[in-house]
Order: sequence, then C-alpha cells, then structure tokens
Amino acid sequence: MTGKEERIDTEKEKRKIKSVKRMKEIMTDYYIEAKTADQAGKKVAWITSGGPVEPLIVMNVIPVYPENHGAMIGASKMGVDLCEKSEAMGYSRDLCSYARTDIACSPIDGGPIGGLPKPDMLVCCNNICGTVLKWWEVQARYYQVPLFIFDTPFCHTEFSDEAKGYVRKQVHEYIEFLEIVCNEKFDYEKAAEVGSLSLHGQRLWQAVLDTTTHKPAPMSAFDAFFHLALIVTLRGTQIVVDYYTELLEEMKTRVLHGISAVPNEKHRLLWDNLPVWFRTRWLSEKFAQHNACLVADSYTSAWCGSLEYIDESDFLETMADGYSRIYLNIGVDRMAESVLEMIEKYDADGVVMHSNRSCKPYSLGQYDLQKIIRAKKGIPTLMIEADMVDERSFSESQIETRIDAFMEILKGNKQPGKVK
Repeated sequence: MTGKEERIDTEKEKRKIKSVKRMKEIMTDYYIEAKTADQAGKKVAWITSGGPVEPLIVMNVIPVYPENHGAMIGASKMGVDLCEKSEAMGYSRDLCSYARTDIACSPIDGGPIGGLPKPDMLVCCNNICGTVLKWWEVQARYYQVPLFIFDTPFCHTEFSDEAKGYVRKQVHEYIEFLEIVCNEKFDYEKAAEVGSLSLHGQRLWQAVLDTTTHKPAPMSAFDAFFHLALIVTLRGTQIVVDYYTELLEEMKTRVLHGISAVPNEKHRLLWDNLPVWFRTRWLSEKFAQHNACLVADSYTSAWCGSLEYIDESDFLETMADGYSRIYLNIGVDRMAESVLEMIEKYDADGVVMHSNRSCKPYSLGQYDLQKIIRAKKGIPTLMIEADMVDERSFSESQIETRIDAFMEILKGNKQPGKVK
C-alpha cells in the first residue's frame, strides 16, 4: 500500500461515525427479543411506521415494523426477488414495494432476518398512506390475528375540532383493544413516563439532525437514514434516549474537530422522499464527488415534526394531534412551508427529489413542490425517478447523467456575480 492510499484509508476511518456499531448491536438485540417473544411470555404487534407505538410500550408489547423490514430488504438487495414473488401471487407491480416484499416474505420466512416474528395483533394507522389499510388487512387474515385501525383524517390546512375529537376517541378505543388482547389493564402512570421518554427521544433526534446546520456538516442525510431506525422502532423507551444522547455528543465532537461527512463540502442539498435503499452508498459517493452534502431531508425529520402539537403533561390526549399532523398527512401547501423552512434553516443550495414509484402520497405533489421552491427560493431542483426497494425501477446511467447536469447548474449558480 502506498503512502497516499494509507492517507486515504486513515481519512475514511476518521470520518466513520462510531455510533454505528452500537446501533447495530441494539437492533440485533431487538430482533432477537422479538423473535423469541413467545418464550418470554411477551406479545408482538406489527405496527405501521407512523402509528402510535407508545401504548404498545406501556403494555410491554414488542412493536415490529414491516416497513423497517422492507428497508432492510432493499438495503440487502433482496427486493426484486421478493417483489416478483408477490407479483406471482397476484399483486400488481404498481403497489408499494414495502407491501409486496412483506406479503411475499410471510409464506416463506424470507428476507435478511428469515422473516418477521409472527404477530399477536396488528395496528394500522393511515396517517402515512391508504395502502397500509389493505396491506394490514391481508396480513391480519393470513396470520388470523386481531387488527386495530387508527384512522387519522387528512389535514389539508388545519386540524378541525371535529377531527380532533374523532381521533382522540380512537386513542381510548385503542387502549381498550390492547387491554382485551393483552388481558390486562392499561397503566396510565406508566403511560405518562413513556410519553415523556418519547418526547425526550424526539427532541434528541431533532438535535442530532440540527447539527448539520454547522458548516461543514458532521453527518449527511444518508447517515440520518441509518440512525433513524431507533426513533421509529423503540420510541418511548430509555434505550432511544440513551442512544441519541451518545450520538448527539459524537456529532458535537465531530463539529468541534472539523470532521465532516463530505471532505470538501461546497454545496449543501436537501433530500425529499424516502431513500433509495439499495443505492444509498452509490448516491452518497456520487454527490460527494461533486463536493455536495445532503445535509437534511424531509423523511427523517418527520419523526419529530409533531413535537409542537403534543403536550407532555397530557400526552395521551394530545397524541391524537401529533399523529394526525405528520408530514404525509398534510396538504401540499403545508408540505411546501415545511420544506422552505428547512431550506432556510440548513442553508441549502438545491433540492433533490426522489420521485418514488412506490410511495404515491409522498411523490404526487412533488412537481407542485418543485414549482413553489423555484418561485420562493430560486434554487435548482433535481427529480430522480426510482423506487425505495424495487431495483427494476432504477436506471443508474440516467440518474448519473441527471446528477452531473444538476451539479453543473448548481456550480454555475455559485460563480461570482451569479444570484443564488
């Protein structure tokens, strides 16, 4: 190995986020516990990623997320095989690839961890999309277990008193459902503690994301995609609080010592939509070649976007507000407000949009969003057409050409005399 190669390896090692190892340990323990839940006398609930998990934590039920499993399938490059299996079962290729891979996994215990543990119940919240309703119904029939649907009306502009009352009533129905399935009473004192831990974890996660307001950014959106797992999976537990406390300290240390995600950061970008799980490393390296860092995204921030609506002293009642007003359950104008605020906050030079074949609610308004960004901020936007799991919808050469062209526009905008 030459001296230059050794310096490159040393530089790469320095930039690695040390907390990654701890995250992997936590997630391994979590899946082992879920897989052996029956031996420990615990119950397992499959729940949508935007669903109210805190009552499950109160009842000592292990939450499992088929969408998280879908992301793992994508990252493991197992998506195409499982998508084709679900299509052979009669499911359309136009359906969400998370749904297709999950449905295909169940009969064969497929996927990177040999299938998910059998659920004792399913909890579905439609604040992220309508597909989950039918997806969860399919799995409830397959496993022959009870299903609770937590219905959140779409908040085009405001969350009306009628809608608020409707969702709040369901919180109590949800608790009654859990008491019946678990055959034990709900502990309201413990619920207050879990609610407090949930909000603490969300605040810490937001603080981690906010470290990228520093120039250069100590982490990128691609790093955030990985470290997001805990705020989704174990929200409301001490594990989350401890982990994000450690991660935040590591980010602060990186800022102090000038350790950046991209070696020579010159361009700061915002990402919109879910990751392309099977190409996160390639995309990260491709943008880094242009000295560009994706410093923030609309996806990972969604798990702390409801903080302003929840009252810690009355968590269960105001939980209805928080879970109804998440990013995917609001109108395009409200989405645009959120993205424009992020552009300002993180001082982004451009926006990269993943037009995701699988996720219609996230993707359908993107062209309107693109127009609003251009009109209000005057910065360039890039539209990448792909899928979060199904590699058949990804054209590397086409996307590489688009990125190169986009970066040339961005570099031109930053030339002396050019207006941003």
